[in-house]
Amino acid sequence: MSKVLLINGSPHEKGCTYTALSEVIKVLNEKGVETELAWIGTKPIAGCIDCSACRKLGRCVFDDAVNEIARSLDSSDALVVGSPVYYAGPSGQLCCLLDRLFHCYGSHLKGKIGAAVVSCRRAGGASAFDRLNKYFTISSMIVPGSQYWNQVHGYTPEDVAKDEEGLQTMRTLAQNIAFLLEADQKRIKPMPESPRMWTNYI
Repeated sequence: MSKVLLINGSPHEKGCTYTALSEVIKVLNEKGVETELAWIGTKPIAGCIDCSACRKLGRCVFDDAVNEIARSLDSSDALVVGSPVYYAGPSGQLCCLLDRLFHCYGSHLKGKIGAAVVSCRRAGGASAFDRLNKYFTISSMIVPGSQYWNQVHGYTPEDVAKDEEGLQTMRTLAQNIAFLLEADQKRIKPMPESPRMWTNYI
């Protein structure tokens, strides 16, 4: 059975972001896909200090939610990251977590599915959505689309429940993820490897 790990990057455990992710989870479960929802909580999460110790240790030196989520990713075929929109970007806590997660673990995510979901009161969703997708595309992940950009609108979960188009976008995203997971199970050859080339601009 395929498994999808979903990250709730909001400091509010059962807020608007949770409401959007719950719609994704509902459809994935209906399609027979196992899901795990991880909430990053409200404790401070350190940013990446580029110490590169993770290359030797195989984990981040800061032993917190980053390493816990990395362990869950080992058994997951897809990752869905949800965030509220703050100042036209994802939450600061979530960015710190993802910076470290993808720095020390990004090479393990090649070929897996990655999708972002954002919730905003009114605006700023497009730039936050763009920022999150950059984590996936730099790691050779497969990014599914939907019928619109993956965002819901509302100040409260009750508001989000009234955003019919936003919730439909979540359901379509989940259907597309399930389709890709099923297609991936039939794939015979692994993704081709390409040599990494580095160019430093001076």
